[in-house]
Amino acid sequence: MSDDSQQPIVVKRIKKGGGAAHGGAWKIAYADFVTAMMAFFLLMWLLGSTAQGDLEGIADHFQNPIKVSLQGGSGVGDSSSVIQGGGEDLTRSLGQVKRGDVQDRRTINLDAATGRQRVPPDVDDLLAQEQRKERARLIDLKGRIEAIIEADPALRPFKDQILMDITLEGLRIQLIDEQNRPMFLSGSANVQPYTRDLLRAIGRALNDVPNRVSLSGHTDSAPYAGGERGFSNWELSSNRANASRREMLAGGLDSGKVLRVVGLADTIHLNREDPRDPANRRISIIVMNKQTEEALRGEGAGQRSVEVGADAPLGGGALLNGAPPSMPSTSPGGAGLPAISR
Repeated sequence: MSDDSQQPIVVKRIKKGGGAAHGGAWKIAYADFVTAMMAFFLLMWLLGSTAQGDLEGIADHFQNPIKVSLQGGSGVGDSSSVIQGGGEDLTRSLGQVKRGDVQDRRTINLDAATGRQRVPPDVDDLLAQEQRKERARLIDLKGRIEAIIEADPALRPFKDQILMDITLEGLRIQLIDEQNRPMFLSGSANVQPYTRDLLRAIGRALNDVPNRVSLSGHTDSAPYAGGERGFSNWELSSNRANASRREMLAGGLDSGKVLRVVGLADTIHLNREDPRDPANRRISIIVMNKQTEEALRGEGAGQRSVEVGADAPLGGGALLNGAPPSMPSTSPGGAGLPAISR
């Protein structure tokens, strides 16, 4: 009879080993895959956002990297090269500059702090940028004047008699007559009450911009009734332009902003098909841009203007009070502001 206590004890040890599916090697492979995909999509994005000319330049660089040594020409460090071997940014403002190169409208300077090449901004680019800003400012002024007229119940009925547009000379504001609602009393420079309100509201708004102002008066082709006494549409248009100036000053316009006040009679019609159309009787206000202002100032350099009393009859577009001494008078046969030509 065997003794059970003497039987051997068997201990089974179970090793829990990680299979291939439960190991960590797959994580490394996945990370490599994600990195490769990221690099691929970055490459696709760069290719899609690069101009065709730059792509050809890059391809040519890698196809023939020793072109300089074989054929001469600019090196890979040239600041105008597609591959900026010697440059530090994509603006091509830094890098190798070939000896004897002349840069158009630019001079090569060294920055005092870094000692690197500094290229001043292009003058034409600065001028174009300034002109865009000024045009935007005039467009904004046009919108503000329209809002002022629309918000005032007393002025809103006359909004159809106000024409505003942007021209090469600046913002043009024209107050025109209607058949039964003229801006002035017939044959005189006496301002109607609603015209006074319009001119004063516009005058206040023009102080919001630094631009100078030019005013011109226009009539239709109907001859003035008192022409036999020497008073004609020339004098009438001049007096109406000056009366408009006085009303704008009374409304708050800075007197120093008025550069020229002229009368052009019936030489420039708004409606050329009908010389006697009431719309031809109008006051044109030009909020001049810088270019037009400089042209007018240059036009009068070295000439003496005609300055007369504000209430005196004027001929042929003579200058009135408020115009600078350097501005010339305009003869009856002379041309008016280009901005009001149609």
